[in-house]
Amino acid sequence: MAVTVLDASVVIGFLSSEDAHHDAAEAAFGRHREDELVIPASVYAEILVGPFRIGAAAVSKVDSFLTDFSIRIASVDAETAKRAAELRSRHQSLRLPDALVLATADTVGASKVLTADRSWTRISSVAEVI
Repeated sequence: MAVTVLDASVVIGFLSSEDAHHDAAEAAFGRHREDELVIPASVYAEILVGPFRIGAAAVSKVDSFLTDFSIRIASVDAETAKRAAELRSRHQSLRLPDALVLATADTVGASKVLTADRSWTRISSVAEVI
């Protein structure tokens, strides 16, 4: 089974029908429905910011989504943090949250990392823009 890491932009796009990336995120989930889906803990935090502003029901919706799609939350361990730092050192425009997603893809052996950020394809051969 292929492992696919998801960026926050993909999850947020999927969850919000008003998001500019909603249709593309839905299509991406359809293409990768047989994959093991993974998000780094940093993405989990990122996708919960908006729901926490709304309330407990919105937070529960995100958690239910993760459970329904069997999305695994990968911890940001020392190996992942070190890889993220290495990526940041090579690509100055890469923000740390993005580096953590790409580093997670490397450390879990992902065959794809889905994002809405086109610049990632210049950094990682497994980056796929939705």
